[in-house]
Amino acid sequence: MALTTTYSPISSDWPCQVKTPGSYDWERSAVKWLRELVPARYASYPAFLRHPVLLARHAQIQVQHEIRVARTALQTARAELPRIGMPESVIEHTVKLYAAEVLQLQHIARSIRAVSQALVDSNTARTPH
Repeated sequence: MALTTTYSPISSDWPCQVKTPGSYDWERSAVKWLRELVPARYASYPAFLRHPVLLARHAQIQVQHEIRVARTALQTARAELPRIGMPESVIEHTVKLYAAEVLQLQHIARSIRAVSQALVDSNTARTPH
């Protein structure tokens, strides 16, 4: 019977796209996942590719800004959307969309923190003291 690699999450915040720390190629899977969270121009910067902790830091900042944008859009939707002619049904749908997006982005932020900490721990373990 052939064994296949399965990835058990470290916590409920651990992204399923990232292998468990310490497993073969886990850092590469972390970098791939993190690159999907930042604009393409940042994802290809050599410093971010050589130092995944920097990429994780930038992804965290990026997602925090996206959370602020989604919260602002949510908080202003009911006041601003009627002024641009949106019908009530569209406004309600949009409010639900933004609320769901805020929750999703908050989960992604927690996932980035978990991956970032694992990358830091991995670097620390490799660095001679």
